[in-house]
Formats: sequence, structure tokens, C-alpha cells
Amino acid sequence: MALRQIVRYPDPRLRQKAESVGDISDEIRVLARDLEETMAAAPGIGITAPHVGILKRLVAIKLEPGGPLQVYVDPVIVWISPEVARHTEGSVSMPGVTEEIERSARVRVRYRGLDGVEREEEADGLLAVCLLHEIDQLDGVFWIDRLSRLKRERVIKRFEKLQRSR
Repeated sequence: MALRQIVRYPDPRLRQKAESVGDISDEIRVLARDLEETMAAAPGIGITAPHVGILKRLVAIKLEPGGPLQVYVDPVIVWISPEVARHTEGSVSMPGVTEEIERSARVRVRYRGLDGVEREEEADGLLAVCLLHEIDQLDGVFWIDRLSRLKRERVIKRFEKLQRSR
């Protein structure tokens, strides 16, 4: 495993749509392990290949330290609930700032595991938030795009101030 360099906001790659992984090669399996290590070091609970500059549809999620790593290859949202929930979100590409975002409370996702087997999973709570957040990233939608213009501008200013103070 290796730590990968995280792409920082406002890098334009964070706004690009990721391509399908296609065949699951050893290179993709290594990338998934590297994403796990990079996410832990960030720290974070979710990361995508685009967060490390690789425009492939690969997501790694680990909700708790010591918990299981969940890897989603080519995930697609197949259903979202009409009910919504609010949750505080941030990004490994924009460390140090968070804001509350409203998203669907439940989601169903179709994806492949690293073994190549297609699966479908329904999630709620924090896992639903993470899946929606990370799949947005794969689609070139950065988390702050879900904020009002005023809140987005405030988050960007807070992040810029943090960067200047480092």
C-alpha cells in the first residue's frame, strides 16, 4: 500500500466526470488499497479515485477506524428516497471545512466489488450520505455544489483562510 497525493480544491479534476473502471485488474486492486491508506491518513471516511487524480469510478468507504473497508467499482444510484436528511459533510480535497448538506435519507446503489461480482445495496444514515457524496464526486459534482451560493462562498473563504495560515 502507498499514500497517494490528494488533489486539493479548486483543482479542475474535481469537477470532471470519472470513467468506468471496466475490467478489474491488479492495478485497480492496488489503487483500492492505496485509497484506504490515503483516506485513513487524510483523515476521512470516504474517498474516490478522482480525489487522487485518477478519473476512474472507484470509491472506498470506511465509516469507523478498524471497521470494514467497502469498495464500490463503477457505482450507480438506482433509487433515492423522497425523504431527506441533513448531515455535516466535508472533503479530503478541502480539509478543515465542513457544512451541513441535505440529501436523500436512503439510497440504493448498483456496483461491482473487487471480485467483479455485481451487487445492489440499500443504505441509510451515514453510509447513504457517503455513497451519495462520493458518487457525486465521480460525476464531477463537488460537495460544495450542493450548498446555496452564500454558504458555498463562505466555505470557500474559510478554506482559503486556512490555506493561507499554513
